[in-house]
This record gives sequence, structure tokens and C-alpha cells, in this order.
Amino acid sequence: MIGKIHSFETFGTVDGPGIRFVVFTQGCPLRCLYCHNPDTQPLSGGKEYTAQQIAERVLKYKSYYKNGGGVTVSGGEPLLQIPFITELFKILKESGVHTAIDTSGATFNINDAENVKKHEELLKYTDLVLLDIKHINDNKHKALTGASNNNPLNFAKFLSDAGKDIWIRHVLIPEYTDDDKYLNELANFIKTLKTVKNIEVLPYHTMGEVKYKTLGLEYPLKGVTPPTEERIENAKKILNLQ
Repeated sequence: MIGKIHSFETFGTVDGPGIRFVVFTQGCPLRCLYCHNPDTQPLSGGKEYTAQQIAERVLKYKSYYKNGGGVTVSGGEPLLQIPFITELFKILKESGVHTAIDTSGATFNINDAENVKKHEELLKYTDLVLLDIKHINDNKHKALTGASNNNPLNFAKFLSDAGKDIWIRHVLIPEYTDDDKYLNELANFIKTLKTVKNIEVLPYHTMGEVKYKTLGLEYPLKGVTPPTEERIENAKKILNLQ
């Protein structure tokens, strides 16, 4: 089984619990205005690896991950390559490695039985899902990412019903997601989920702007500044993090 990979990080500390080996897959169906890795979006990029090749890389560092850490597959959008990740996670679970996926849930389709079956199979070997909810309002989600939020919200419910541990992640962006009305709606939605173990407010930053310049692209959120500490604390309060 071959996967298209953008890059690796051997000592990740912000992609799930503990120290983690992070695999960044190539390709994403969304076009988030704030994406700080636009080079991961095209399906045509990346380098090909077998699941066994990546597993061998991971297991070289296994001693670093034994105290609560593990492997996180991020992106891009990793669920574009479900069969590959399923095979990778099967190998890793045989060696006792904790597995996590960082996803938008955009590829999940509750009305497609084959699609659901693939996700169910992957979850058998997945310990944790880090679910990025971009925006709770569908129209705002479309404006921010280019797609509806129906699939991500259905995926959240699917994970909850399956008893799978979830970490919710939400990027706080002035003028876009930093709105008390929508933060409260997001909080109310999260309350309907039974398996949420953590909620992370991720303040928007402009560190990706230089990458757009390097790629010869116009930065979509030029002029938008990071949220203030006051607004970050406000979002955490609404989302019951304090």
C-alpha cells in the first residue's frame, strides 16, 4: 500500500498527547483561508512511501513515545488516504504504538455506505481523533474553507456514537471565528458528543504568510491580526476550558 507523504516530524509536542512522530500526508480537499501549509494541498505533490517504510521509521523512535506519546497522521487531509493509513496503523498497533489522526472530517460521507465502512475499519486501529471544527455555521464554513460543514459535524457524531476518543480543535480567527454567537453554538454542539476528552483553542497566527510569498501566492488573510489574549481567554471560557 502506497501513501503520498509531504513530510515528517520526529519530535512533535502539539499533535496529541505526549511526544509524537507526526506524518504529514499530501493532498487536501479544503482551501482554508488560514492554511499555513498550502504546499500540502495539491494531490500531485509529495513523496511515495509504503506503510511498512513509515512504520520502520516510527519504530526507530519508539522509546521516545512509550510514556503517553505515539504517532499522529496529519496533513493535508489524511482521510483522503484511508486504506494506506489503515495498513500503517495495523502495523503500529502490533507494536503497541498509540495512534491518532488529525483531520477536518471533510471526507466523511454518512450517505455513502462504502465510505462509512472504510472509516469504521480505520477506527479499529485508531486510539484518538483530533477533529478540527473549522466553523459551526455552514455558510461561514463554506466561506472559510470552500466546503460545507455537514461532513465534519456528521463525522463528530459518528465518532461519538462509535465510542472513539475525540479532541476538538478550533482555530480562533478575528473577523471569522472569533464571534461569541458562533462560539456558543460550537459549545452547545460539543456538549452533544459523548467522547470529547479535550478541547483546544488554537489562536490564528501569520507565520504561514512567508510560505505563500515563497510559493508566489497571495496570502488570503493579509491584514488579519492574531486574536488578543483577552479574546483567547473569552473563547476558552465559552468552550468550557476554564
